[in-house]
Amino acid sequence: MEYYLAIDIGASSGRHILGWIDDGVIRLEEVHRFPNGMENRDGSLCWDADGLFAEVISGMKKCAEMGKIPVSVGIDTWGVDFVLIDEDGNPTAPAIAYRDSRTEGMQEEVFKLISEAELYSRAGIQNLVFNSIYQLMAIKSKAPHYFINASHMLFIPDYLHFRLCGVRKTEYTIASTTGLVNAVTKTWDDDVIAACGFPRGIFCDIVPAGTRLGGLTEEIRNAVGYDCMVALPPTHDTGSAFLAVPAKSQDSVYISSGTWSLMGVELDIPITTEASRAANFTNEGGFEYRYRYLKNIMGLWMIQSVHKELGGGMGFGELVELARESEYPGTVDVDDNRFFAPESMADAVREVCAENGYAPPETLGDLARCICRSLALCYAKTVKSLENLTGKKFDSINIIGGGSKNTFLNELTAEVCGLPVYAGPSEGTALGNIVSQMISSGALSSVEEARKAISRSFEIEEIKN
Repeated sequence: MEYYLAIDIGASSGRHILGWIDDGVIRLEEVHRFPNGMENRDGSLCWDADGLFAEVISGMKKCAEMGKIPVSVGIDTWGVDFVLIDEDGNPTAPAIAYRDSRTEGMQEEVFKLISEAELYSRAGIQNLVFNSIYQLMAIKSKAPHYFINASHMLFIPDYLHFRLCGVRKTEYTIASTTGLVNAVTKTWDDDVIAACGFPRGIFCDIVPAGTRLGGLTEEIRNAVGYDCMVALPPTHDTGSAFLAVPAKSQDSVYISSGTWSLMGVELDIPITTEASRAANFTNEGGFEYRYRYLKNIMGLWMIQSVHKELGGGMGFGELVELARESEYPGTVDVDDNRFFAPESMADAVREVCAENGYAPPETLGDLARCICRSLALCYAKTVKSLENLTGKKFDSINIIGGGSKNTFLNELTAEVCGLPVYAGPSEGTALGNIVSQMISSGALSSVEEARKAISRSFEIEEIKN
């Protein structure tokens, strides 16, 4: 039996999942799960990169203890965040998280050097305050000493892969989230980098998902008890998630539902028109250089935050049922910046509801219903925008990831969008990571074969509109 190990790390947790093919069916087994989160270090919100790597090793050791040695391993994470390292591989700066306030005002600084319209026409990336281009401008403007000894910039999965095998490369799907990759050439846009005044030498070679970097270093082999190939999946988690969508038709909209809701379609060419920029859609890279034409929507971060704030020991499923039972009528714009990193998500939702003319939601169920209905309305608006921008008419919505288990939100989405919803698989990101490794090794011949295998291997729930 050939095992493939996906290490899927999100903003709140990570997990190691083994995958293999058994009589044509893809099987998954969770090996290790660990918490993740931002830490306040000297006034900055940071990731514990060393702690994450320690968890990577812990989970890989468990594979040996189980007697299930993977033939390859690949890591995916969220996008945009990075580690600056010196020639010896040591960090020259903390791994500052995208929700940190350092990027405030940095969009304006970039637009003094290159206009917003030109930047979008070149990179095709949605204008979000935390994009890597603005993080780098924050370093240039506020902490240029971080660049002094930096020889390479490695995104979080690039850095972890480097720690495993010693190879410094940047995988294409995560590079595409930066605002610094040309959407047409799929390489670093040297004109933009030069205009911004960033040191060109820190940018590593971009390689596609499916690239096999090599085996583990001797130190890591000794630590985990075996050797295996480091095979790059789409290292941006949404890139892996989109790969795992078992679309019911060619005219289906995808939602990767988790902390963020990433809603869009796969395209063969990017859309970098002024209309697309005005609608704030993004052209992120996908497996085999497909384009993920999508919109970042605030997502389950809002309901997760309310649950953490007020839920006590209540399970998330119980919270969803409270939302179903509530009759609260109010809604909010989920893309309001006040929901990005508030001290109290519940208070932020109440404030915006009051501004919208509703009595503020007081109960946990009312808050959860407000958020779920608001998300569904945003999804419906996004479908219409996608149809206008692509010239296509869509006939269904495929929801994957942890949010696909939120049955109430799925039902609202089908109702408000007027389209059938297909929910699952819930382990979409890890599954996409695994099948990309299987394609890389030859165990699966193509994306099409992988998606057919996913369709027959996992239950997909249909919610009719």
